[in-house]
Amino acid sequence: MTPDPPPAPPVQHSQPHARPPPRAGASRHPAGRTRGTRAAFRRWRRTRPFWATVWTALGGFVIFFLPMAPLGKILQVGVGGIAGMAGGVVLMAMALLMLFMPGQRHTAGVIAVIAGVASFPLSNLGGLFVGMVLSVLGGSMAFAWLPEKPAPRRGLLRRGRPADRTPADRTPGRPGTGGTSVPPVSVRSGSA
Repeated sequence: MTPDPPPAPPVQHSQPHARPPPRAGASRHPAGRTRGTRAAFRRWRRTRPFWATVWTALGGFVIFFLPMAPLGKILQVGVGGIAGMAGGVVLMAMALLMLFMPGQRHTAGVIAVIAGVASFPLSNLGGLFVGMVLSVLGGSMAFAWLPEKPAPRRGLLRRGRPADRTPADRTPGRPGTGGTSVPPVSVRSGSA
């Protein structure tokens, strides 16, 4: 038996379809892209009443689909079931309005609370209480939601003050300010 010849060294060819080097800050790993996507979604989510939208939409979903449940679980059958479905559609529409037009959150929140409470007599006890509670919770959260405040400024805003005056010149009762001299006031506890 003859021994096999040693393997040939690998041949390096020029690759015409080589990938360009990654950009600065870009990650070739999919987790890096996922992390950036999640951060972008988080920033977008914080600019609108996101959780109020989720609860309102879930409440509308429960109220809308409960009339389609089996007959044994439905308390009201017939034309009244249509009113329940309409209430669910209104709630889901208000959830979309809250999500895509955060400036209209007060109107959508009030309508969601009214539709949630109205679903109690119209739609099988408000979706067996679950849909009613979720829609009232979401509507009230939307009404109370406030956008984030902008970051505070890093300096004092000095508007309307002449630049040549010093803080000592602006003190009342000091010479050069035109102010009158005010004697110090002592605060007592009221006993003589």
